[in-house]
Amino acid sequence: MRAMKKGLMTLVGVALVGSQLVACTNSSTNTPANTATSTAESKAVTPSPAAAKAVEITWWNFPNFQPLDGEVGKYEKGIIAAFNKKHPEIKVNLEMITFEGGPQKLNVAIASNSAPDVIYDAPGRIIDWGKKKLLAPLNDIVTEEVKKDITPALWKQSMVGDQIYMYPINTAPFMMAVNKTVFEKIGALDLLPLSRPDRTWTMAEYEKALQAVKEKAPEIIPTGFFAKSTAGDQGTRAYIANLGVSRFLSEDNSKVAINTDNAAKALDWVAKATKDKISVSGSASLAAADVNDLFLQGKLAFTLNYSAVLKAQNVPLKKVQFEDVLLPFPTLDGSKPKLEPYLGGMAVFNNGNADKIAAAKKLVDFIANDPEYAKKNLIQTGGLSARTSITGLYSDAEYKYAETARQFITDAPTIADGYAEIRTFWFPELQRVLTGGATGKEALDSFAAKANEAIAKAKKEQAASK
Repeated sequence: MRAMKKGLMTLVGVALVGSQLVACTNSSTNTPANTATSTAESKAVTPSPAAAKAVEITWWNFPNFQPLDGEVGKYEKGIIAAFNKKHPEIKVNLEMITFEGGPQKLNVAIASNSAPDVIYDAPGRIIDWGKKKLLAPLNDIVTEEVKKDITPALWKQSMVGDQIYMYPINTAPFMMAVNKTVFEKIGALDLLPLSRPDRTWTMAEYEKALQAVKEKAPEIIPTGFFAKSTAGDQGTRAYIANLGVSRFLSEDNSKVAINTDNAAKALDWVAKATKDKISVSGSASLAAADVNDLFLQGKLAFTLNYSAVLKAQNVPLKKVQFEDVLLPFPTLDGSKPKLEPYLGGMAVFNNGNADKIAAAKKLVDFIANDPEYAKKNLIQTGGLSARTSITGLYSDAEYKYAETARQFITDAPTIADGYAEIRTFWFPELQRVLTGGATGKEALDSFAAKANEAIAKAKKEQAASK
């Protein structure tokens, strides 16, 4: 239990943040908590006399898999049943947790030494746990073939030093989306970069498209922005970074890099676009989910926080029928955009029991690599494979484009030391600009000063804990 206890009390009452998926705060995640315990569903399987030692593990899962027959957790039960045909000696207790209450529930469980044995989550939390020595390294179940088949940008989000703490499974680049139907109706489809294989475009082209919506479809809000909270912050930071051709953090995550003159001008542009009614009004008090809801209602031409995964999840949530199409963020000069990836994967907690750790690793390996279930699992997440060699999972044109857009994936700042604190400084500075309290440069410099201090503090604390 020594590994579990180290630094645990620092987690009490602190809501862990940073999950790319949680950050989406999409309304499709508002699923009531559902707890289901599998009895291994393998009564028909008779263990051989040489069966391995019986062991019981607990798997906590956010609704990362799309519900089967409308039932949250049903698909996961099917995974467990299939797993038990190969490992009848391992009983898996499944508990479904929500994106709203799950983080705090995990926080309390860790602090009370009752963490689950295995979890499917995202780097924001998993890497934080890894840095606190709460997880069991997975190096022994990651083959050389898999190591070479996953890009360095994704491995950066899965490791602490040379230790693998998250087994990467599904991914998708975060980008924008456009209501293509609106542009078809106003005869301005040619203003979108859809004829280009990579769909890259400039800020000037983007502005021209926004102006066309304002003039020819006055009932539609051209584009959106939000700054109410940390939720969905990957959308706003990528938007500003790409419009300003800047990085959010330096390549080694040691300091803020977005406080450039071009990024400051981009942020000033966002404030002006709001006043000019090119961007949604009241954005300082809007959350990411509010803006996406406007998009799903057909009231917004562009939305900033989208992906192939969200596109699939949003199908039943649309209030009106329209064709939503993925687009990369425009850049000031038309250069290649930098897209942050959503990444989902599995981690194993070090609960001090070698048998449970070994059993949990077998479940992780099954979900990621089983010849029959690995592909099914990927499709059920609605995501792309973290492995570059596994493509063509979907016939949908937008998924095919999402595969193309993987070339623009960069490393996400979510693994930076002190990230949980860094992101809390971001949206207040955006609010200051949107409400006229600061210029873009003043806000970004203020953010940089606070964030750099948080990074230095976190690095010092991490060094002291070793």
